[in-house]
Amino acid sequence: MYELMSLKVNCPDCGHSLMDHNQLIDNEPSIKLNIEILDKKGTINLSSIYESYNYKSDLEMVQGEVARFYCPHCEVQIVSDLDCLSCKAPMVPFYLDMGGKVSICSRTGCKDHKVEFDKLSVALSKLYQEYGFGKEKPDFETELRAHKMPETGAKDEKKEIIESGAFLQAYCPLCKKTLIDNGMLTVKILNGKEGYLMLSPYLNVFSSKSTIFLPEDKTVKNVSCPHCDDSLISKSKTCGKCGSPVAKLAVGARTKLLDFYLCTKKGCKWHGLSEEDLFDIRLDDSDEW
Repeated sequence: MYELMSLKVNCPDCGHSLMDHNQLIDNEPSIKLNIEILDKKGTINLSSIYESYNYKSDLEMVQGEVARFYCPHCEVQIVSDLDCLSCKAPMVPFYLDMGGKVSICSRTGCKDHKVEFDKLSVALSKLYQEYGFGKEKPDFETELRAHKMPETGAKDEKKEIIESGAFLQAYCPLCKKTLIDNGMLTVKILNGKEGYLMLSPYLNVFSSKSTIFLPEDKTVKNVSCPHCDDSLISKSKTCGKCGSPVAKLAVGARTKLLDFYLCTKKGCKWHGLSEEDLFDIRLDDSDEW
């Protein structure tokens, strides 16, 4: 699977969409709900990326406490008759656009969840159509094309353009081992706890998920190689958009490896190349241009 699956869900009572396109979590539209925990009421936006546990809320999420979730449209509590198999808290169900439902545990910190499809064959068909499951990994060489740059009065130049949607063969710049694992660009992260961050390996596709909670608009403490454990944080370059530290990767292009930089601030989409590579390579639709 080469894409992160973003679920589109509706309220099981009124049928309204719960998707919030204004608040992105993991760079995708989030699931917006009203929430009540420890007698305090507020709102929460959950990641729509399957198996991502990131969220943004105006309430403090106390670990181990059971929350109540309400539809922001009909204001009815969304709750199931079934309890979590792990912690016995009530499950919270949502209807899927593709048919069926996904249920999450209402206890803060519990990661138990399950997905049920009305008709598995129909759901699988939609998954293959939307996310390209089953497709062969694209050949990176075919994603690079030479484009003639506009005339500048001097001799015409040609630059390689890595186009949006190109599959990036990413490597650790230190040990040179691949960072692609199960079709995802995977790095180790430290943010209070140690975990892994899985990024879409396609250029300008910004979906991501992590095994630990990452607050929106906050920088990750450290990014390291899952093989050699060395830090990938650049000592000489910062984000060209927000000034945050950046992680340095190596990306394959033709017969050389490029220095490729990613911002460590959650939600920032800036990425760029080294000054040396800018003479030969251009990233399509990059925030750097």
